[in-house]
Amino acid sequence: MENYQEYYAGKTVLITGGAGAIGSNLTRTIASLGAQRVIVLDDMSAAYLWNIPSLPNVLFVKGSVTDEIALKRVFSLRPQVVYHLAAFFANQNSVDYPEKDLHTNGLGTLLMLQYAQMNGIERFVYASSGCSIYGSAAPLPLKEEFMSMHLTTPYQITKMLGELYANFFWHHYNLPVVKTRFFNSYGPGEVPGQYRNVIPNFIFWALSGLPLPFTGTGGETRDFTYVMDIVDALLRAGYFEQAIGQEMNIASGKEINILEMAERINELTGNKAGIKRAPPRVWDTKKRLLACIDRADEILGYKPKMKFEEGLDTTIQWFKDNWDAIQRDAEFPPGSSSAVSGMVVKK
Repeated sequence: MENYQEYYAGKTVLITGGAGAIGSNLTRTIASLGAQRVIVLDDMSAAYLWNIPSLPNVLFVKGSVTDEIALKRVFSLRPQVVYHLAAFFANQNSVDYPEKDLHTNGLGTLLMLQYAQMNGIERFVYASSGCSIYGSAAPLPLKEEFMSMHLTTPYQITKMLGELYANFFWHHYNLPVVKTRFFNSYGPGEVPGQYRNVIPNFIFWALSGLPLPFTGTGGETRDFTYVMDIVDALLRAGYFEQAIGQEMNIASGKEINILEMAERINELTGNKAGIKRAPPRVWDTKKRLLACIDRADEILGYKPKMKFEEGLDTTIQWFKDNWDAIQRDAEFPPGSSSAVSGMVVKK
């Protein structure tokens, strides 16, 4: 099972969204495995240059997956493996801007599949979303054979659309696609902001001495997955032949209570501001999330290694190490209680 890492030596790999949290860690890892070239395609709408690994075998191309000039440029470099991570993220963002969501996640994914098919790539790995496919009424743990047509955000709809397009290209053109369904990722590399995941936002607010806004009742859970566990799964998905045509949950397979997680972040950061109640989000109808990862284990040999508390410690340290850049680039609405400035990080 370990030979999958050797596969990337000498390869040319294209990573869309490669400046993001998962993409930058994947870029750094594949570059370190001896890839001839790792091409990062990112329009920087939700990422920052300082997060892209500065390595001799990493090429950054600024551009969108909907821009065919950019696509022609990156595919002219003959990538053998394509990781399509770029997306108009996330749920609330898609509710606010549904047309942009459809343009990027729908048309962008279709164009990527078309260019991959025309260029005969060896593997196309699509970053889907387990939080999108299963809806709010699926039995736990969530298994790949279940899906729901009753979705609550445009982001969920277009992530499912991407899987449907991937299936079409696999069946019609024999394009070697793999669909990886991410759950709630966390770890070094994600700058906090209005449309970001809960853990980086909580850490940012806690280090800024602010109360953590909690929108639930106290019983809500999520399946949080450390970013390097996701990277390992992606490396495996790009290699193993038996993964082609499959959809697989990439998660920790463990349920974490969100309120307890918030309290733990306050404890780890020394934040005395506590937790405040916040109004619930209309689209957030999932009380609990827990993924079954048996299929990823069987097909890929995927076994998440990071313990949640250790992952939190590592992420908090990354925030401290990059605090100036994070504080500068964190994007929250002007005038909101989340838009802090001039704060000093707590050591």
